[in-house]
Parts: sequence; structure tokens; C-alpha cells
Amino acid sequence: MAGLYIHIPFCGSRCVYCGFYSTTALELRQRYVDALCRELNMRKGELGIRNDIHTIYLGGGTPSQITIPQLRQLFDTIYKYNKVATDAEITIECNPDDVTDAFVEGLQTLPVNRISMGAQTFDDTRLKFLHRRHTASQVVEAIDRFRKNGYTNISIDLMYGFPDETLDDWNHDITQALSFKVEHLSAYCLTIEEGTPLQQMLLDGKIMENDEELERQMYETLIDRLETAGYEHYEISNFARQGYRSHHNSSYWNGTPYIGIGAAAHSYDIRTRSWNVSDLHQYIDNIQRGKRPYEEELLDDDTRYNDTITVALRTREGLDLTTLSERHRSYCLQNARRFLNDGLLTLDSVSRFLHLTRRGLFVSDMIMTELIGQ
Repeated sequence: MAGLYIHIPFCGSRCVYCGFYSTTALELRQRYVDALCRELNMRKGELGIRNDIHTIYLGGGTPSQITIPQLRQLFDTIYKYNKVATDAEITIECNPDDVTDAFVEGLQTLPVNRISMGAQTFDDTRLKFLHRRHTASQVVEAIDRFRKNGYTNISIDLMYGFPDETLDDWNHDITQALSFKVEHLSAYCLTIEEGTPLQQMLLDGKIMENDEELERQMYETLIDRLETAGYEHYEISNFARQGYRSHHNSSYWNGTPYIGIGAAAHSYDIRTRSWNVSDLHQYIDNIQRGKRPYEEELLDDDTRYNDTITVALRTREGLDLTTLSERHRSYCLQNARRFLNDGLLTLDSVSRFLHLTRRGLFVSDMIMTELIGQ
């Protein structure tokens, strides 16, 4: 099994919180798609002939900002150079205001079978604060268009922890999200990333840091309401109806190899991790010359242990201690002892799985930092 990630960095506008590599240079879309296709050709068979592609994920940026003909060109190339499983999960991220009747009709001619859409909030004032292009009503219209055209695997993203947001505000967003009966929901606390406009707003005193206790209450409310509604809380920020986990994202947490195509895209083959340059012009120019512009890191045993800690503990299944070497297992349990005593971690003595508890979920970053090797 293997995954394929395609990074589409184009955005109609930049959101204030976004720390991902993106650009508003829409005039470069065709040159970029041509470069993606060339990189796919350059890297054909990289994961080995026995590794079928089981998941394809178009992320960004905003993949719905490229045209249907450009998407068709991209998928034609993917299938030309890769063996894609017949039951592959194929996801595209969309912005609600891009989801026109024409876009959905065009998408139906492509092998996409899963939609991931950034709703973020159903309050237009908070959407404007984020510099999102869409309105709350456009989320409703977009989901309706997808449903009418037969899409049965839809995921939406939500955010909480806005400046001045109340618990009642957050409950209203959750209620709206549940009304759509989507198959998957991801929810993230609004964080201030270095170098973003949001960070500058904080430095300028235009916003204040959020109350940590209120954020904890919002997270607890999210878990309670979604689990009551029948969603499985299978990863720290992700919830799914039965059978609708994100297989692609799960591959990251389970250590499945994947190839990342495009500017800023990462790849992983168990032995190494590599990442393409985060510069659109440099990426296109190098690919046109037949050279992939990337850096690579050889993963030693300690690095793989650290990676395992930071991904496995995020999941409902937790960390399988039997997969660790004796040295790393001993180190992990020694450092986990105080969290076990404090009720932030729990250990299944039969299966030897280490789990975050409900209380541990909210401080997971701190726990993982203490468990990884220095």
C-alpha cells in the first residue's frame, strides 16, 4: 500500500492563520500543473511495483482553484504512471465558494470520491476575520450540490478558539455541522503560527491570546456532542461515522509510505523523508530542467522512534509498544510513568498499547515532547 499527495498551492486570497505554503499567483496554474505531471513521470515506480496507490489526496492551498481540464490532465498523468487500486480513496480539498454547478459536474467526470471542505465556522463575522472567501450560506449550498450529485463521502473542517468566541458560539457551529450529517469532521483550535498575519495582529495588540480553560471546554464539548451523534473520535482532531475514517491521513499516522508531488510536498518511504522546495518559481524551473528540487533526511532508529511517538499517540488505537526496540520501549515507559500516575496516559497491560486518556488529549503536545528522545 502507498499514498500519493499532490500539493496545489493556489489560493484566491490568504487566510490570516495559514502557515502552509500557498500563493495567489493564479496565472502560473497551467505551468504548475505541467510541472506536476512531469514530476509524476520522473518519480514513476519510486515506491516499487508491489505498492499499489491506495489513497490520492489533492491538498493545498486550494485545489478547487485549478480548472477541471487541469484536474483531468493531472489525473490522466497519475493513472498513466501509477498502479491505482480500484477501491482507492481519492480526495480533493475544496473551498465552498468554488463549488458551482459547473465545478461539481466537471468533478463527476474525474475519479474523485471524497470531498474535504473548509467550512471553519458558520458565523460570517468570524469568516471575515479569517479572510475566508466564502460565506456560511455557501457552505450549505456546496454540501447540497455535492449531495444532489451523488457524493456520499464528505468531510468538513471546523475551527474553534476565535478571539471573543463564547462556548455558546461554538455550540452553534457544532449544531450547524451536525445538521449536514457529513461522514467526516475535523476540528482544530485556532493557533497562532509564526510569520502569519494572525501573529502580527497579536503582536500589534489587535487580538488577545485565548483563555486556555475555555479552549479546553470547547474541545470537551466537541468530543461529547460528536460522540453522542454517532461519530468515532479516531484521532485527536478527527471524527468519522462508521467506515468513513480518512484512509489517506491515517496512512500518515500508521507509518504507511507516501509520495508528495509539488512545491513543499513531503515524501516518506520508511528509510528516508524528503521535501520539495517551498518556492513555486524554483520548483517549476527545476522540474522543467528535469531536476527535482528537494532535500532529504535519512531516518535513523532514534528519529523513527520520535516519529512513531508523535503520530501513533494521536490515534484512538494508541502506541503499540511491541513495535519498539527494547531500548526505546524502556525509555518510553520510564518517561511515561508520571503521566500514567497523573491519569493522562493509560497502558493496556494485555495488548501493550499506550493511550492518551480523555484528559491527556488536551495536553498531548506536552506529553509527546516528554516521551520523544532528546
